[in-house]
Amino acid sequence: MRLTPAMPSFVLALDQGTTSSRAMVFDRRGRARAIVQQEFPQFYPRPGWVEHRPADLWESTRRVALAAVAEANLTGADLAAIGVTNQRETTLLWERRTGRPVAPAIVWQDRRTADACRRLRSRGLEPLFRRRTGLLLDPYFSGTKLAWLLDRLPGVRRRAERGELAFGTVDTWLLWQLTGGRVHATDVSNASRTLLLNLRTGDWDDELLRVLRIPREVLPEVRASSEVYGEVTTLPALRGVPIAGVAGDQQAALFGQACFRPGMAKNTYGTGCFLLLHTGVRPVVSHHQLLTTVAWKLDGRLEYALEGSVFIGGAAVQWLRDGLGLIARSADVEALAARVPDSGGVYFVPAFTGLGAPHWDAAARGAIVGLTRGSTGAHLARAALDSIAFQTADLLAAMEADAQLRLRELRVDGGATVNNGLMQFQADLLRVPVVRPRTTETTALGAAYLAGLAVGFWKNRDEIAALWRAERTFRFRASAGAMKRLQADWRRAVERTKAWAR
Repeated sequence: MRLTPAMPSFVLALDQGTTSSRAMVFDRRGRARAIVQQEFPQFYPRPGWVEHRPADLWESTRRVALAAVAEANLTGADLAAIGVTNQRETTLLWERRTGRPVAPAIVWQDRRTADACRRLRSRGLEPLFRRRTGLLLDPYFSGTKLAWLLDRLPGVRRRAERGELAFGTVDTWLLWQLTGGRVHATDVSNASRTLLLNLRTGDWDDELLRVLRIPREVLPEVRASSEVYGEVTTLPALRGVPIAGVAGDQQAALFGQACFRPGMAKNTYGTGCFLLLHTGVRPVVSHHQLLTTVAWKLDGRLEYALEGSVFIGGAAVQWLRDGLGLIARSADVEALAARVPDSGGVYFVPAFTGLGAPHWDAAARGAIVGLTRGSTGAHLARAALDSIAFQTADLLAAMEADAQLRLRELRVDGGATVNNGLMQFQADLLRVPVVRPRTTETTALGAAYLAGLAVGFWKNRDEIAALWRAERTFRFRASAGAMKRLQADWRRAVERTKAWAR
């Protein structure tokens, strides 16, 4: 009797984030069998500039991928597929022939193109970009970053026009590296964050390319979020494993939270905070400075979301650790904040790189207000955590107004959700249940699900939705009046940070 080879029983997810890369191995029940994470350096060459070394993004991803497979005691033959998810908007440009980057990666937090965005707005072009892309003219997005590289680096524009250079967000860079340069592609969710994609066609918009003077020759192919992109060729241990799912980190988290129906929402608490509301197969135009974005393309159909972005969420805690030396580890902030019952009237607005939604003020800068002689490090730690919840509450208020609905619950994920005090304060502010799932690393899980669907590892979204489980639900306890007073003071503090850099 001849034995049949065992079917692959796992999916590998590669989650390349802003401050670290991680790899996770998931089984058919959506349970993590291994997780490996590695931080990499951040570079701040000038005020408002944030850069990464492209080699660090790839090398850290390569290392965690191999380490996670080894930790789970698996080989490439055990993997049905690989899913990729990534920090969005971060912009890379490299040589097609050699794969050598022509400049550091310009990170999504970078504000160097603020003046360029203001010039475009002064020409009356923001309505065009808003209508075509669902985005605002802000340095956050990739299009003006790419235009900056083409304009500022000698000879680069001519090389791009000749087809010698390749642009990509981080997903595209990793696909290129994994496949040895055979695949130059992006998924539609990442493409929708570039200021270059037409939301309704799901392809690059020629008029917007002309406005930003970006040649089509430099752009990747736009593909679905769940399909086979190619096979790994550069990692011998994983050679031949299909790369079958790609999505920007926040869309992947929405998918990992099984927010498949219009009206379902999730918030990810990471370096930044990102609140997404699934709106169905038609894009919803925001009247409150939110973004309309592609959620994913699946089964040949585009689906959309409303998004609100907080630039500095968990990064505020990292600043307490690295900038002030107030804590030794980010995890220590909860215990420090718990020493006081509240922030003692201290408000910390972490507008280090400007304010995101619903303000969109690139010239805002961080501030700490309400300090007295009795203020302590514990009060500052509490104010830093409170700032994360306050910014999320501002987003949700705008989102409910745009969508004309009241959320029944908010599903949450990301590293900061382990902080019970923060989650309780968030529920108190929002006045809706805040639900933390058993698997909080839903960004990686969403990438795994998208990859698994493409190769038949999971049958459909109903099967995936049945796997979602709540670990804890935080219900509001504080009085509505007390929360309104806190929010009023928070908004006064925010106003004091606006237009500071001008």
